[in-house]
Amino acid sequence: MPKTFHQYLVLCKPRVVVLIVFTAVVGMFLAVPGWPPLSAVLAGTLGIALAASSAAAINHLLDRRTDAKMKRTRNRPLATGKLTKQNVFVFALSLGALAMLLLLVWVNALTAVLTFLSLIGYAVIYTAWLKRATPQNIVIGGAAGAAPPVLGWTAVTGSLDPQALLLFLIIFTWTPPHFWALAIYRKEEYALVDIPMLPVTHGAAFTRLQILLYTILLVIVTTLPFLTGMSGLVYLAGVSVLNIGFMWYALRMMRSKDILLPMHTFAFSITYLMVLFIFLLVDHYFVNLML
Repeated sequence: MPKTFHQYLVLCKPRVVVLIVFTAVVGMFLAVPGWPPLSAVLAGTLGIALAASSAAAINHLLDRRTDAKMKRTRNRPLATGKLTKQNVFVFALSLGALAMLLLLVWVNALTAVLTFLSLIGYAVIYTAWLKRATPQNIVIGGAAGAAPPVLGWTAVTGSLDPQALLLFLIIFTWTPPHFWALAIYRKEEYALVDIPMLPVTHGAAFTRLQILLYTILLVIVTTLPFLTGMSGLVYLAGVSVLNIGFMWYALRMMRSKDILLPMHTFAFSITYLMVLFIFLLVDHYFVNLML
């Protein structure tokens, strides 16, 4: 892989974008009883992926100074000088413009507008303001990260639906315990660059309690698809196992001072979300086959 191409790929945060696109695609399939239109799936997936990549590149641009000081991010292309601000600005703007064009022309205006708002929410409101303004940054800013399944839903239906908003609520509730686990592990780095993540402002013990409380809330929220009739017993069985696992990690974090446990919890939370959406998808088509 050419070095320059690799640097631009790093700008896109591909691992994050894969999770975003995956939840968006599941949203597309959950939105209809049968198979969603192939054109909407392809154009919607590409448009959402490009918009997410654009937001990631803008995040690199705005965070370039703090990235250079943090161990986790100091090897990023802007932090090392392998790419210039002008390079990244043009790249991010091009991806964003192409994403909007794709969504407007080949998907629908609603998806384009919601995707644009999500891009601005993460790349500008969260990164440029919220991240440094309040220890509740990840809670408020989590709205942008929770949008992908809604975008997928609107891409194939052209309208919002309460069930799509329920998918949004699941990711919105999942985000704080997911990210705060990482923030505990990286507490000293965030303190070094004066970013008021919750473990920096309120301490690790308080953050561990918040992780537990949000995990309890997550258990309740992730049961709603079954309680509202959106999903059936297949989903309920699967999500119950996942919730037992997440609660086990959250309770362990309350009792254990193992310095690696927060990272194990962070890694599990990613698997948790992906498998939860797989259970939603499997249950959706299982129920339809039974009808």
